Amino acid sequence: MGTSKSSYETTGLLIFTLVCLIIEGWCLTANASKLSSQVVEDFFDGNAYAATSVKRWAVLVAGSNGWDNYRHQADVCHAYQILRKGGVSDKNIIVFMYDDIASNKNNPRPGVIINKPDGKDVYRGVPKDYTGHNVNTNNLYAVILGNKTALKGGSRKVVDSGPDDYIFIYYADHGGVGLLGMPEGDYVFAKDLIDVLKKKHAARAYKKMLLYIEACESGSIFEGLLPKNLNIYATTASNSQENSYATYCPGDSLAEFDTCLGDLYSISWMEDCDKKDLHKETLGEQYEEVRKRTADGTDGADKLSSHVMQYGSSTLRRDLVSYYMGINPTASSSSYTSEDEIHLPSSVSLSRVKSVAQRDADLLHFWHKFNTAPTGSQQKLEAKKQLDDEISHRKHVDNSINQIGKLLFGFENSSRVLNKVRPPGIPPVDDWQCLKKLVTTYEDHCGPLSSYGMKYTRAIANMCNAGVTTDQMIAASVKTCIQNNL
Repeated sequence: MGTSKSSYETTGLLIFTLVCLIIEGWCLTANASKLSSQVVEDFFDGNAYAATSVKRWAVLVAGSNGWDNYRHQADVCHAYQILRKGGVSDKNIIVFMYDDIASNKNNPRPGVIINKPDGKDVYRGVPKDYTGHNVNTNNLYAVILGNKTALKGGSRKVVDSGPDDYIFIYYADHGGVGLLGMPEGDYVFAKDLIDVLKKKHAARAYKKMLLYIEACESGSIFEGLLPKNLNIYATTASNSQENSYATYCPGDSLAEFDTCLGDLYSISWMEDCDKKDLHKETLGEQYEEVRKRTADGTDGADKLSSHVMQYGSSTLRRDLVSYYMGINPTASSSSYTSEDEIHLPSSVSLSRVKSVAQRDADLLHFWHKFNTAPTGSQQKLEAKKQLDDEISHRKHVDNSINQIGKLLFGFENSSRVLNKVRPPGIPPVDDWQCLKKLVTTYEDHCGPLSSYGMKYTRAIANMCNAGVTTDQMIAASVKTCIQNNL
């Protein structure tokens, strides 16, 4: 019996498509490109996916703790639900979260975490891989590198990936120029993170990698630092000079909560995932959607927004989102179901939900708590103390950094040196060890920078660029924060 002409044509198309997949960018026609994408989806989906060694991996990091930072853990929990709904295996999703929100005494819905006012419970089913003091920089780097021997505590899950695997890393917290916060231990410094990614690449431990970073000045983590030849595509909530923004914050539409539920960039990409068919949307298309929504903000004329940025291998913009986050919108294993949805009264309008700069979200929380507490109550007294303490801390950081600058550079030159911004594409500091040492020196003598004080890491980087030594920083910090307070 002869073979039909259609069978030959089908076989020929499949062979052509496989050649296209092996030689990236070789296919130029629209039809060939469309067929190529479909074969990749078939490769990842169902039995074809199970029969290969190709895997998706994800590392989700909430780098903060405390009720006033509710939104970061809510963001990470929401991201987890998207991945599980997409069919990504639990054993391939590693979650870092302090886990002090769901059962927090301030939670009006004990055991539940939501990421928007009318949202679903995103906490249900989230694995507690690294919680409490195990949420730290050392464990994060060990997890990314797949180095179990370097781990301390936690579930000991790591990204045990191979050369054909796809990795997604998502981080949400506070940041500053050249660094990201963690609730325990050291900061995540940009140069260290990039070195970890380079090691992962050198080990041939992934095919492609996607990073989404939510933090103030998060563009500084990659600007001038992330090479274009690592097969890594990264987007950030802001450029290297601006705040990122919290959203779904206390206001007319959020009477039940006194803290922000999400972050603007983060809810933009996640709500896009919630409503889109991820095996039809590319990373580039999602970037444009997220960039536009984040730039538009949520407060109309107030324009509380930031500039979403992109770095690394631009060719990955053509990849489908599903390569990293999954493709099965009806995954039976997902614990994120419609019955978890919480419906608000029709009088509640999401268009009136407030946004606020990340560094001011705690102030809004304390103020709202104070403003809504009954007059003369213990709650009002506690809220006032929290608000006063935060304002006092901010004044201390402002004054101490400014005074240190004057001691180092003189009254007339201090402001010019501390506020200098380098041209685009150049890292914020030349000597990263100097930045680490000067940040540590300041905190040893003047106290924690905190999420607010991270705004001064550019000033500290500029001290390094101006040649300030550790001994000079010690002397200026001691004079400012110890001798002046005797």
